[in-house]
Amino acid sequence: MIANAPILTLSCPDRRGIVAAVSAFLADRDCNILDAQQFNDAETGAFFMRVVFDPGEAGVAELKAGFEPVGAAFAMRWTLRDPADRYRVMILASKTDHCLADLIYRWRIEELPMDVAAVVSNHAAETFRHVDLKGLPFHHLPVSKETKLEQEAELWALIRETKTDIVVLARYMQVLSDGLAAKLEGRCINIHHSFLPGFKGARPYHQAHARGVKVIGASAHYVTGDLDEGPIIEQDVERISHRDRPEDLIRKGRDIERRVLARALRWRLEDRVLLNGRKTVVFTD
Repeated sequence: MIANAPILTLSCPDRRGIVAAVSAFLADRDCNILDAQQFNDAETGAFFMRVVFDPGEAGVAELKAGFEPVGAAFAMRWTLRDPADRYRVMILASKTDHCLADLIYRWRIEELPMDVAAVVSNHAAETFRHVDLKGLPFHHLPVSKETKLEQEAELWALIRETKTDIVVLARYMQVLSDGLAAKLEGRCINIHHSFLPGFKGARPYHQAHARGVKVIGASAHYVTGDLDEGPIIEQDVERISHRDRPEDLIRKGRDIERRVLARALRWRLEDRVLLNGRKTVVFTD
């Protein structure tokens, strides 16, 4: 697969001729399909597709303009993007820094193809002494119950000012208001612990240990107004033994959270995640 090959993603009501129309459009412009994935959701009657292609001599702007009639004919929601135009990502974190540190490391070694628009926290930069924030714009936006709306207004202004495309809550321990969650629909990814059974509130790993759980896990999902109930992008689990102490669960939990969030973000950066109502379609690599 060639570097920086354009990516076309689309979703629409399922009907005959969608794949033929997309293929014909690309073939007529001397584009060569390098990878194609599709899914028909029989329950909702929706169709989803991701196509990576060699554009030849065609420019992405020209292809976008030419694809407009095809998209309109099939009532598509679609994007066509050159990966050279990297997404701008804002990372939010509170005191817990393992997910933030992991994302920054993966970005520095170019595993995550993104531009870091900003790192934002409700705690001062000194909190993150284990994180390499050198060269990154850091913003301290403290918050309390009394100032939550004002802090969110500052955050939203910063998102617009930095032209942020994707917001990642890397263990950001603040619940977004319904208003901000609505503004960030399909653009904000959260990571949280996910157990069976579920444990809410303080010290979840201690609660899990007290109940003798056999499996712990983590979920990465889009943020919505329903707390921790947005469309799920990725999940993972790990077996737990009766020998494990709460400290062991915390250590294992950190590892799961890091890898789940990193996978979810990478898939989003590569245009592999499409919304399907309260669920997602993820065209994994």
